[in-house]
Amino acid sequence: MKEPLINLRDARERHPGLGVPSPCVSICELDERSSSCKGCYRTLPEIATWSALADAEKLVIWERIEARQSA
Repeated sequence: MKEPLINLRDARERHPGLGVPSPCVSICELDERSSSCKGCYRTLPEIATWSALADAEKLVIWERIEARQSA
């Protein structure tokens, strides 16, 4: 399995001190086929609710992001 383009470990290195950092990489473009962002691989509902989510919920989204990159 190839290494994901974005991953939680690297995001934590870029943003030390945050609980669960955002996967945003400032490449905000929706992939019409997958309905997810081409930069961070989140869906629109995941992006819209991110700031209100608990850390445990954010970790679930990170797992989905890494799985989407492997698909």
